[in-house]
Amino acid sequence: MRITRVLGTAALLCAALLGTGTARADAPGIETSYQNPVTALPPISAPDTHHCTVTAMQNDFGNTISSPAWSGTLTPPADCAGPWNKVVLTWSGSVQGRQYDRLAGVWIGGAEVLRTSTPEPTAQGISWSLQKDVTEFIPLLRQTQPIAVSLGNVVNSTYTGVYHMKLTLTYYQADHRHPAAHTADQVVPLSASTTDAGWTYLNPGQSSSRTVTLPRNLTHVGMEVYARGGGCDEQWFTSAPDDLAGKYPNYLCGGGPYREVQVSVDGRPAGIAQPYPVVYSGGIVPTLWRPIPAVDQFVTQAYGLDLTPFAGLLVDGKPHTFTVTPYGAADGWTVDSTLFLDTDHHAAQTSGALTKDTLSLSPTVTTTETPGAGDLVDVRVSANRDWTTAGWLDTSSGRIRTTVTQHASYLNTDAISSGGQKQVVAQREQGATVVTTDPQHGRATATRHSWDYPITVDSDVPVFTDGNNYSLSATVHQGRILDDSVLQGDHWRIVDRTHDVVDATGVLARTNGVVTAADGRDSEHWTGTTDTGACFDHLIRAAHGYVTLDRVTGCG
Repeated sequence: MRITRVLGTAALLCAALLGTGTARADAPGIETSYQNPVTALPPISAPDTHHCTVTAMQNDFGNTISSPAWSGTLTPPADCAGPWNKVVLTWSGSVQGRQYDRLAGVWIGGAEVLRTSTPEPTAQGISWSLQKDVTEFIPLLRQTQPIAVSLGNVVNSTYTGVYHMKLTLTYYQADHRHPAAHTADQVVPLSASTTDAGWTYLNPGQSSSRTVTLPRNLTHVGMEVYARGGGCDEQWFTSAPDDLAGKYPNYLCGGGPYREVQVSVDGRPAGIAQPYPVVYSGGIVPTLWRPIPAVDQFVTQAYGLDLTPFAGLLVDGKPHTFTVTPYGAADGWTVDSTLFLDTDHHAAQTSGALTKDTLSLSPTVTTTETPGAGDLVDVRVSANRDWTTAGWLDTSSGRIRTTVTQHASYLNTDAISSGGQKQVVAQREQGATVVTTDPQHGRATATRHSWDYPITVDSDVPVFTDGNNYSLSATVHQGRILDDSVLQGDHWRIVDRTHDVVDATGVLARTNGVVTAADGRDSEHWTGTTDTGACFDHLIRAAHGYVTLDRVTGCG
């Protein structure tokens, strides 16, 4: 049994001993409780306007692992019929007992509007809540839609935690001070179902394809993609080359650490996204994430791609196929996607062509292994991606040319020693996508989205005999740095920024079934701009499961 799967079991064994209440330790270095989860993310602003909150679902997820998703119907509130300035989704829940972290998703009208995962509980129970701005889905929300919620859980004599979940949507009416939100004209889900879980689970080498017929007067095509790894690919960034994984199969996953999310249109390469190194609440060492979760753990961000250069091929009234592939996957991945379409309001037909596509779906990945002292092996994996797509559309406003360029770099170093029990991983994914729009009449505009996903993991498994005898320790640094900019003259002006950093250290050990160590410290520092453009700086620090500092300050 690989230790990556044992970690989840260890988390459950630890969780059964934890409870809420005053911070305390029954023995030195043994946590017996932790408080409700907290994050440093900025709150979503609430417009000062008439609003209505609708409870879309209230359900207990017990032994649901093999059951269809919860399903129902979502109807716009009569007292807030729109137009709306904003729509906010709230996901809240509670759980107690012993339980794994669980992946969950919400679909409205077949479009995935939330992907999240759950915290692992304590014996006395925890509760948590998160919000997400779902304004971009207003084109679907205007009509009654089917709604589906998936949270596959296991409840039996050992794993007792039932997730008691509530889902609400709050609709904020537009008024003269809060104008109607600007959204895409149409939202087209590419999910597997409208009444069940819409994601698709892919084994290594598989892809997910959906075929749709689109409006004949397209002017813009955007896509959102969700992709998360499972099994050994839950922590794909710590995977080793196959020769080392085969040598130490109890501790290492194979396949190497390089992953990318590829999108094709009718078989043509159309875009890629570097996946974020998500860590679940039971990942690496469970005590790392109590009470502050890892980045992306509770509110998973979708990856945005601009497919407008392909619009000229999509307006012929024929079916077209969109394909998502988790390249490099060595275990299962869960993927889903949605299209966001703008159309010409003054013409029933646009026409155009794809003029450039330099993207290859076969990246050049370089792997080197350098032996060191003892059984130490230093592994270095690197890759660079540079590509361009371009196309034009003839619209009622004249010809519009769109060019998408991307540069992405990747570097992962992994010092593996002690028969695979010790790993020191440092990974950096970073890059930028620039979209240039050049109309026949008017000035060209350009936007740039840049990202930086650093993560370091120093982990050690000095003892592992079985689920009752083991010792785990780790230190993790994880960040997500995002900048959105617009070109002004010869320089880029940042209009939106996120700088989210989590640092955590934790230990967990059992001897003959008895917990002998369970402790952790973590912190999160979020700086950047809120959804109103204001500057926000929030620092949280915690030790032994409880917050020791929670500070919001002004920033420049």
